[in-house]
Order: sequence, then C-alpha cells, then structure tokens
Amino acid sequence: MPSPTDLMLSDLHAKYAAQANHPAFARLYLDDAEFGHMFSILHRKLNQHFEDINDRARTTRHYWAENSRNLLDLIEEINGDLYELKRAGVEVALDSAYQEALERCEPWLSRSGGSEVPKGFEPLPIVKYEKVFDRVTGTVKLEKQPGATLDLKMVGEGSYAHVYSYVDPDYGIKFAVKRAKRGLDSRDLERFKKEFEIMKDLSFPYVVEVYRYDELKNEYRMEYCDSTLRDYVAKRNVGLSFATRKRIALQFLYGINYIHHRAYLHRDISLQNVLLKEFAGGGVVLVKLSDFGLAKHSSSEFTRTGTELRGTIRDPLLEEFKSYDVRNEMYAIGMVLAYIFTGRESFRGARSDVARVLQKCVDLQDDGGRRYATVGDLIADVEALSAVVTDAPA
Repeated sequence: MPSPTDLMLSDLHAKYAAQANHPAFARLYLDDAEFGHMFSILHRKLNQHFEDINDRARTTRHYWAENSRNLLDLIEEINGDLYELKRAGVEVALDSAYQEALERCEPWLSRSGGSEVPKGFEPLPIVKYEKVFDRVTGTVKLEKQPGATLDLKMVGEGSYAHVYSYVDPDYGIKFAVKRAKRGLDSRDLERFKKEFEIMKDLSFPYVVEVYRYDELKNEYRMEYCDSTLRDYVAKRNVGLSFATRKRIALQFLYGINYIHHRAYLHRDISLQNVLLKEFAGGGVVLVKLSDFGLAKHSSSEFTRTGTELRGTIRDPLLEEFKSYDVRNEMYAIGMVLAYIFTGRESFRGARSDVARVLQKCVDLQDDGGRRYATVGDLIADVEALSAVVTDAPA
C-alpha cells in the first residue's frame, strides 16, 4: 500500500505533468529527471510575472487584477509544494534573488482591483540561462580516495548558506560542510569567504574549527557539532543542574572573551550560533562559537555607514550597525546567558545574584552606561555565582 509520502509525490507529479513546458526553461533542468519539469514550469511563470511587473513599474505602475491574483496564488503554490517536498526529504532551494523578489512583491499585491506598484520600485531580476530552483543535495570528495565521493546530508540552513554533514570513512569522524547558497551577490559572497578566514585565524577550544575552503563550490569544511544551544537547553531544561548551566555559561564567555582579545566583535551572537559538542557519559559538553559572517575586526572598514541592522539579538540602544561596539555585544551576551541559566528566551528581572549579573549585561538606562565594560569583568562575576538561586528554569 502506498505511503502518504508516495501519494503526495504522485499527486505533485500529476499536477505538473498536465502543464505544458517551454524548451527554453526545460533545458535548464535536464539533470533532474524527477522534478525538472516542475521546476521549469514554475521558473517560466515567475519570469513572466517579473517581466510584466518590471514593464508596469516603468509605465502605468498598475499590475492587472487577474495577474495579481495569479502571482499571489503562484507564491502560495511554490511555498506549499516546496514544503511538501521538504517533508518528503527533498530539499529544494529557490534562488535567493528570486526569493527576495517575491518577498518584495507580496506586501503590495492585491486580490481585487489590481495592484499599485510602489514608487521607486527596483526592477526584479530576470534569470533566463541558469536554474532558479535547485535540489539541495551534494557530495564531498574524500581526501585519501581519489575520485571517491560521499553523499552529504543537510543539517541546517541560514540566510547565506546550507550546512551538511558526512562521516569520513578514512578517519571515522563526522565533519560538517558549509556551502554558500546560489545567487549570493558579490558582497555577501565576500562576507562568506571572510567568515572562513576569520575562523581560520582563530584557534581556541570554544570556537568552531575550520579546515579548508573550496573556491569552486564556495564551501568550507569544519568540525561537526551535535546541537545548538537553543535545542540543547530546551530538551534538558528541567533536569539541568546549576553547576552544568554555569559551566556552559563560562565556556561561552571564555570564547567571547578570546575573540574580543583578538580584536574581533562577533555581532551575531544568538542561541543558534552557539553550538555544543556532546560527549558520551555524564552529560559532558563543549561549547563552540560559530557563524562569524557578521564578525568585524577593529581595523576593518567592511561595514557601510548606515548599513541595515543585522543579527538575531539586537540591542535596543543600537541605532546603526556601523556604530556597533562592545556594549551592544554585551546585550546579546546577556540574553544568551539568561537562556542558559533560566531556559527562557527573555529576561525577567528578579532578586538573585544571577539576575543582577544579567541586568548589568542588558541595562537600558543611562544610554547603556551601567553595562559591563569587558567580558573579563563579566566572567569574574559569573565565576563567583553560587548554586543558591531564586530563578527556577521555565
């Protein structure tokens, strides 16, 4: 009897098989016998809408009612079908420029009366000779076996890259591969390469180790970590002892202190970017800082003036990314510490030694002047914390 996944895939294939293709798009997806027909049809439909919108933006700035409805339906169809494929174990990536284009269009599209194209609307990208849909699969070459490859398993995804894992049979060790997404602009690709260079420059037990950059694939290998801080604490929150929480907190702080001493600011500290390696027996873990894509050295001028605010945990006192400094980093550090000690993704003031330390990290009074000036000062206070706390885990 067919499984639910088999039935879903059968219906998906039947839906697109009934639609005519165009040779100009079909030729782009000849290497994917299973889903190439579907991808080429969706690609053609997107291009037609994008070309029409660009034309309307230059002339009447009015996108017809029926076309507006059709594009909204197409966006829902793409999101729904790619989600179903993901549930079936088929990861599909839409070109990042096309994804951004859809996100720019959706807010002003209307299902009735047509849609007004916003003033100053930037033209949408039109890709005619490359794929915009691609299955997120890949292989990795083995160092000691010329010509041999292993399939990669996707284990994570960020704004700029996919992360895969594989077990190298030559060493019996699991590694991770971080690969830049297709369609990144030159600045984001430069940022991705810079991330590798920064991590290669850092050598410390609490920073993820990286090994080699592949210029052809725009990817690099790194040590594999078992979980994010968010997932690790969420799964064990009730049973985590104060001693374990303090040990994790200090490893995290030692890592941040090291990169600050190396004159770097991470600028994207979050529960997802702090990873943990788990070791069998006794709940032993090792904290690893990762994702240095927004990191900046004190001598660098890479950030543009007025550049948009980035990062997962944003300091309310930060007005522009160009002016980001240690006090802004301290806010993110405090929010991560709050999660480690309480299991909550927010900080609620309380009367305890832990709460007083956290408050000094995230204080919003006096323009941030009450915050810790250095991570070293914060480490001293965390090291002095005892197991007598009033903030119970959530």
